[in-house]
Amino acid sequence: MDQVRRMRAMGSLCRQQAAYNSMNKWKLLAEAEYWDHLADLAVSSHFQQCNAIASNEAEQSQSIANASDAGSTTISVA
Repeated sequence: MDQVRRMRAMGSLCRQQAAYNSMNKWKLLAEAEYWDHLADLAVSSHFQQCNAIASNEAEQSQSIANASDAGSTTISVA
């Protein structure tokens, strides 16, 4: 997440420079948009990885629970 903070800071710097540099204003604003887009992608990727890990852990615990339930099934003979 530190990487995201740096990307957001770069976007902010570009916007600040655009306010003072009218010759390159549009170029700097486009660069700020680029940094914001990269930060959004990094955040999205991070949460997708977290959700994938959590999903895998849930599936593993469910399969372990199912296996232990199957092993403890009692059969009654009448």
